[in-house]
Amino acid sequence: MSAETIPSPTRARIPWAAMAGIIATVTVFAVAQGLTYPLLSFILERQGTTSGLIGLSAAMTPLGFIVSAPFIPALSRRLGGARLAILCAILAALTLIVIGLMQNVWAWMPLRLLLGVFANPLYVISETWLISITPALRRGRIMGLYSSIVSAGFAIGPLSLGLTGTEGWPPFVIGIAAFLACGFIVIAVAPRVPKMPGEGEATSLGGFLVLAPLLLFAVFTAAAFEQILLSLFAVYGAALGSAEGRIASLLTCFIAGNAVMQILLGRLAELFGSKPTMAFCVLACLAGCLLLPLVFDAWLIWPLVFVWGGVSFGIYTLSLIQLGERFTGQALIAGNAAFALAWGVGGMAGSPAAGLAMQLIGHQGLPFSLGLLSCVLAVFLMAERRRS
Repeated sequence: MSAETIPSPTRARIPWAAMAGIIATVTVFAVAQGLTYPLLSFILERQGTTSGLIGLSAAMTPLGFIVSAPFIPALSRRLGGARLAILCAILAALTLIVIGLMQNVWAWMPLRLLLGVFANPLYVISETWLISITPALRRGRIMGLYSSIVSAGFAIGPLSLGLTGTEGWPPFVIGIAAFLACGFIVIAVAPRVPKMPGEGEATSLGGFLVLAPLLLFAVFTAAAFEQILLSLFAVYGAALGSAEGRIASLLTCFIAGNAVMQILLGRLAELFGSKPTMAFCVLACLAGCLLLPLVFDAWLIWPLVFVWGGVSFGIYTLSLIQLGERFTGQALIAGNAAFALAWGVGGMAGSPAAGLAMQLIGHQGLPFSLGLLSCVLAVFLMAERRRS
């Protein structure tokens, strides 16, 4: 398949080589990103940095997603998707080298912002490529496979610190090598992937917000749900007297559900439709919020957090599926960029809002915040169904 050919999404033949390359690219990038979050937090903790400042430093990467999102559609048209992805992989590697050289929290603020700026186009480009070449009849399971593998990549990043430790250059070398490997994979698959779709009118992020506000709110919800649980579940568990080891294991179970269930949810979307499957995920999230205080000390907490992880991230997977069902051409690029923006906003806004709720009403502010978020999305989904 030449770089000039954009295959029809409805074509039965699946370009497995191109898909494997695209998914491998993002997975390697996810490993590198998943490594940097805990690595830099550990280093700052050793330096005696306050928890608030560590959190502010970590927020710089999703802020980079927000800052870069409006520019990605125009840059991809001007440079081409493959060139932009390769350039971003190289710049991300260089940024991580500078971070390793400058062990200072204030120097890291703009550098971590740049890391988010360089990471974001790669996700947008890869998801646009994948949606463009995926046959409509297989879109659910393939996007589910993509989400599962990328989630596993994020999980492998922190696990790799167990091999390298968190001191010196070894963990940085793994991240730098992963970023560079991402660029080499793009070079290898570039002849097999389509150019950025150019048909249709150029769509801005603001224009896409008008076209699909509910999809963007779904992405916002998925990001906020994940960040709230990962950042504040330890506080919730500690308030209930749970040991740190048990809390960490429960979070691992949550991440495992996130990675394992996406293919199943994608298959359900093919059988029953993406909208009903998304509604199921949202209602399952809401049910989890209601059950959490009741089963936290029982064995049922383990299947609960596993399913919670799957259905909460499944909202994002199903949003990607609906994006491919509804949009093509330049609107598809704008949609993926808008998704990145919504994910960044959700990731940044969710934890502070839930933390404030926990300050005001106690530890049960965690399931209350998550439940309120799920309930609002459920109401919007029902309202849209009635209109249609």
